[in-house]
Amino acid sequence: MILIAERINGMFKDVKQAIADKDKKVIQDLAKRQTQAGASYLDVNVGTAAADQQATMQWLVETIQQTCATPLCLDSQKPDVIAAGLKVANTENGIILNSTPLNKKTDDKILDRYIDMANQAGPKAGIIALTMDKNGVPQDIDTRVAIAAEIVSKAADMGFDPQRLFIDPIILPVKVPDAQAQPTNILAAMDQIKLLADPAPHMTVGLSNISQGATERSLINRIFLAMAVSHGLDSAIVDVLDEELMNVVATSEMLMNKQIYSDSFLKAYKGT
Repeated sequence: MILIAERINGMFKDVKQAIADKDKKVIQDLAKRQTQAGASYLDVNVGTAAADQQATMQWLVETIQQTCATPLCLDSQKPDVIAAGLKVANTENGIILNSTPLNKKTDDKILDRYIDMANQAGPKAGIIALTMDKNGVPQDIDTRVAIAAEIVSKAADMGFDPQRLFIDPIILPVKVPDAQAQPTNILAAMDQIKLLADPAPHMTVGLSNISQGATERSLINRIFLAMAVSHGLDSAIVDVLDEELMNVVATSEMLMNKQIYSDSFLKAYKGT
C-alpha cells in the first residue's frame, strides 16, 4: 500500500508552532520518524499555520529535504502554493500533488492546472483528485462515480497516465448527522471507480477524516481501512506512527494475497 504520512501539517499544534518559530528540528524529526515507520510519501501541508503559505511551503520542503529523501506529497487546494513547493522539491524519486477537485466555481480549470504542474514535474509525479466539483462534496454513490469518470477522462485527454492518478472519494466524518451511510457509499463507489480505466487509477483516502470528533478514533480508522482495502484501496493518508494501524495495513494486504504469509509477516512487512 502507498502510505502517505499525515503529520507534517500546520493543523497539528506542534507543527504550527514549529512553523511560527522556524524550528527545523521538529519538522525534521517528524520526517525521519515517519520514514522509519514505513511512509511511502510525506504529506506537506501548511494548513492555517502561516499567512504566507507559498513561502512556508518552500521552507517546509527545504527543511525536510535537508534530512530525508522520502518523496513528498505537496498538499494544498491552492495551485500557487503547490507551484511554490515544486520550485524547490526534488522530484527524482516521485512526488504527489494533493489535491484538486474536478472544478470549482472560482476556477473551472483547476484540474487542468494540477495536471500541467504534474506533467512539468516529471513522469513520476502523481495527482490526488477529489470526487468533488463546483457543487461541493457529493452525498451519493452515482455522483461520486460520475465525477471520477470525468476526472479519468480529462486526464486521458491530457495524456496523463491513469497510474499516476489517485482518486479520493472523500470520506466524511461518521459523527456528522446523516453521515453514517457514507462509509458504505464510498466503498460502493470504489467498486465502480476501479473499473473506469485499465490499468485502474489508484484510490486513496484521508483516513482520519472518518473519525473526526469521535471518541474511538483509532478503532474507527483501523476498521474502515481494512474494509476499504478489500474494495480496492491501495493508498491512504494516514498516521504511520500508529503502530496498530500499520499492523492492520500489513494484515489486510496479507489477507488480500498481496503479501506472502509467514508467522513473522508483521516483521517482514516492516522490514525488520
